This record gives sequence, C-alpha cells and structure tokens, in this order.
Amino acid sequence: MTVLGLDVGGSGSRVALRRSDGAARDELTGGPVEIGVQGSSVTRVVRGLLREAAERWPQETAALDGVGVGATGLASLVEHPEDLVAAVAQEVSAPAAVAVDAVTAHLGALGGAGGAVVALGTGAIAVGHGGPDGGTWRRVDGWGHLLGDRGSGAWVGRQGLEAALRTADGIDTAGAALLEAGRRRFGEPSTWPGQLYPRPDRAGVLAAFAADVAGLAAAGDATAHAVLAAAGDAAAVSVLAALGDDLPPLVALTGGMAQAGGALTAAFADGVAARRPDVEVRAAQGDPLDGALRLARLAAQGTVVTQEDFVWT
Repeated sequence: MTVLGLDVGGSGSRVALRRSDGAARDELTGGPVEIGVQGSSVTRVVRGLLREAAERWPQETAALDGVGVGATGLASLVEHPEDLVAAVAQEVSAPAAVAVDAVTAHLGALGGAGGAVVALGTGAIAVGHGGPDGGTWRRVDGWGHLLGDRGSGAWVGRQGLEAALRTADGIDTAGAALLEAGRRRFGEPSTWPGQLYPRPDRAGVLAAFAADVAGLAAAGDATAHAVLAAAGDAAAVSVLAALGDDLPPLVALTGGMAQAGGALTAAFADGVAARRPDVEVRAAQGDPLDGALRLARLAAQGTVVTQEDFVWT
C-alpha cells in the first residue's frame, strides 16, 4: 500500500509518505495547531500539510490507498471532528480515518497490540484498547493545559515557571536556576504574563520551556529533577487508569516528552511498578507518525470503525 500519515500537535506537525515498496518513510514538517476565539486551527493545518505533500509527491498522492490523521484536541476542542474527514476527502481521493492523537500514539507505540499508552507531547493523554481482540477505546486526561494534561510538556513548562516565580517572589530559592532559564527565554518575569496569556499557541510556548527544565534536571538541578519526576509519576497514574483491569497488562510511554528520559522515564517505570507490579512497561515500538501510517493502512483495508471521541471515518 501507498499511504499517508499525519501527526498534528500543539508544537508542530508532520506528514509522512510510505510507498508500497515498504521503503523508509519520507517526511515533511508543518506548523502547530493553535487555539483561539475561532476554535482550533487543526483543519487549516491538515489541509496545508496535504497540499504540501501533493506538491512534494505528486504521483504518489494521486494514487494513495489510505490516509490516517492523528490530531490534538479533536475530542475536546473541535465541535465536529467528522468535518475533518470531509476536509481530507476534498484534498485526496483515498479512504481516510481521523483520530485523536492518543489513538495514533497507541498504534505506533504498541504496534497494534492491546494495552495502554500515555502520550506526553505538548499535551498529555492516555488511552487503552484491546488491540486485535477489539473492544472500545478508553481515554484518560487530554483536558488541555489549563485543566489537565498532567505530565505534558506544557505542564512541565508551567511547573518550571511557577517554581521560578516563587524564587522571584522571595518565597524560596529552590527555583533559582529555573528563574535564570526563564529570563534567558522570556526576559524579566514581569513580562511573562503578557507573553503567555494572550497567545493562541500558549501551550506550545509553555512546552518549549520544558526543554530548559529537562536540561537543568540533567545538569543536576534538584527542583527541575523533581518537576520531571512528578511528570513521570503523573503519566504512570494516567496510563494505569486507561489500562484498567480488563486489558492486556502492557503499557508504554511515548511522545516528545518521553525523549527527556532520566527522571521522567524512571519515575514513570517506578510509578507503574509500585501500583501494578504485574504490568509490563515496554519501550515504544514506533512514534505517533508510525501510528498515523498504521491508521492509514487500516483505513485502506476498510477495518476502521468510527467511535465517537476517538476515531472518525
């Protein structure tokens, strides 16, 4: 099969082509989804990626077997996710499936097997599914950076900035290194609210600071280390809630924040083991873009079933 997969998030987006010969995927990158007074920009981002793909790979995109899209915020920030399927159909002539990004993260990380996956990117969401045995998708978190997304890049960035501001306020000195990192990235603390609150890409800006937190943690800063450890433990709680007692005892951590390693991944594994010693923590087999390509193959085979709040065809 020749398939196209899209991974659309709050910090950026990607589209990949996998040809029928099974060669390594080719990729293009695009901008992030923004949330403003008009709602989510996900449809605009997806259309843009599909048009770029058609320009880069005209012969292949004219003969696609399937398209799979994993996108942030579909279940909570997009009023009619099914309209995104229609938008894809206007751009390409191929069976298409659209899913929340956690579904494609699951398909990529576990390769279609049953279990639960927590995806930590700009946001955070955990999903569980029975895999080849079927069943329904189960979701935990994914409430956005103001109400949830525990352990996500935006969550880590916000926690880091809060610690920095406690030091700026003279409450304690624990966030001194984070305060200096915040100044390097954003300038003086008095300007931070004005830089963050009005922005439609606020979650992505917060997530960018997570890289500073991770760097300080790796350098030995105790407060940054504690923030990452708390993120990993929060991810463990979410993934076990998504797993429940009825799914295969297998979990994985995926997404951009998983690359932080160190304190975050260790706390995730420890958190799972402490609460459910029977559960295997497996390294992610692939990334969410691999999952989007897998979803595209399922769409081409006609085996994707719409499940409201998770998958639409």
